[in-house]
Amino acid sequence: MARRRRRDRDPEVDQVIMQLWNVIDDLERLLPSQSRWFRVTIFGSSRIARGDALYNSAKDLAFQLTQLGCDIVTGGGPGLMEAANEGAQAGDLTGKTKSIGLHIELPFEYKPNPYIDRLSSHRTFFSRLHHFVRLSHAYIVLPGGIGTSLETFMIWQLLQVGYIKDRPLILLGDMWKGLVEWMNKEMVPRQYVAADDLNYVRAVSSIEEALRVVKVAKERFERSMDVLYAAGGPS
Repeated sequence: MARRRRRDRDPEVDQVIMQLWNVIDDLERLLPSQSRWFRVTIFGSSRIARGDALYNSAKDLAFQLTQLGCDIVTGGGPGLMEAANEGAQAGDLTGKTKSIGLHIELPFEYKPNPYIDRLSSHRTFFSRLHHFVRLSHAYIVLPGGIGTSLETFMIWQLLQVGYIKDRPLILLGDMWKGLVEWMNKEMVPRQYVAADDLNYVRAVSSIEEALRVVKVAKERFERSMDVLYAAGGPS
């Protein structure tokens, strides 16, 4: 007797998945979308070792952001994520800011770094990216590979289509300037992207430049929060 061929996808499974996403969307509408605290996500390579100049730069960046009163959010893993979380804890001299890690469960061993005050674990990159979007008010992208690029382009596209607004996406380091130049040379003439789409990112070379962009965004955010809470807070 021939074995029954298993269908590639059961329509009932698709229906359940759609129902689950509808529930998630409904919860999104119920949960408050505003945070009282300004949070900066730092993306970057997991392959940079402690002691590397780039590791120290990421640590210093997070330290200075924390001194400004920013919570720091990372992917919670090793490399530049660990550097940023370490800098965040070192810079929190008053106990008022948080070092947050959004950990991803992978088939190979991938432990959260030890410098996290608040840890959330995710089974999928999709849900983790969504969490980054909900938590953060600014994004700083340090040098990295495929994962860092995925996160960068996800945020970039959400800014492009207006899903998120007034959240700076800062590309820190010379390698990203090359990317923007390539897009301007190859994508814009072919009309795959509009020239204005490149304005959603700020490519900078130094920590000082990145901090200036964040300061402006944080001041704007705090003014909006003052207005919101003067009116009685989030509904």
